[in-house]
Amino acid sequence: MLKPFYQEELIEAGCDEAGRGCLAGAVYAAAVILPKDYQNEKLNDSKQLTEKQRYELREEIQRDAIAWAVGVVDQKEIDQINILRASILAMHRAVEQLKVQPQYLIIDGNRFTPYKKLPFSTIVKGDGKYLSIAAASILAKTYRDDYMNQLHEEFPNYDWNKNKGYPTKKHRAAIKEFGTTPYHRRTFNLLGDGQLELFD
Repeated sequence: MLKPFYQEELIEAGCDEAGRGCLAGAVYAAAVILPKDYQNEKLNDSKQLTEKQRYELREEIQRDAIAWAVGVVDQKEIDQINILRASILAMHRAVEQLKVQPQYLIIDGNRFTPYKKLPFSTIVKGDGKYLSIAAASILAKTYRDDYMNQLHEEFPNYDWNKNKGYPTKKHRAAIKEFGTTPYHRRTFNLLGDGQLELFD
């Protein structure tokens, strides 16, 4: 069972991101504030759930949360500032949009830079430990999947409706055959051979 909160006194938001390891597209992050007594036995790290379960849980999270929001940093910004900073910026953008401002943040992972002066804790594998981080992981993942499915319609050769921009063999073979798209992250090792070889 996931824990309902990290600390009891303050309004707490859980944050997580999706799409850090992808070769294409934006990185998404979500921030979620759940009621202190919230319980949902189905809620878990998004990677442990089926696609159908994630989308069903997204509806429940959005209905039950005190506040939730999604932040996005696109591939151009990722190339400018690097993926770690971009992931943190996406979380900042999510927190900024919350209709209720949190007093404390719990972050999945081990790296974060402060948002304003809010106290925070980083929690490795937090999406498997705390409900609000698990909820954030589901929102970030499903909204990013929706976005990659849309990009797939524009560029169907890259299999983005299945791989969501991650470096699968088929994705890399398509880059080799068809070149890059405007959505590819130019600073990433797109071909997986140690070379940042780009096509126009």
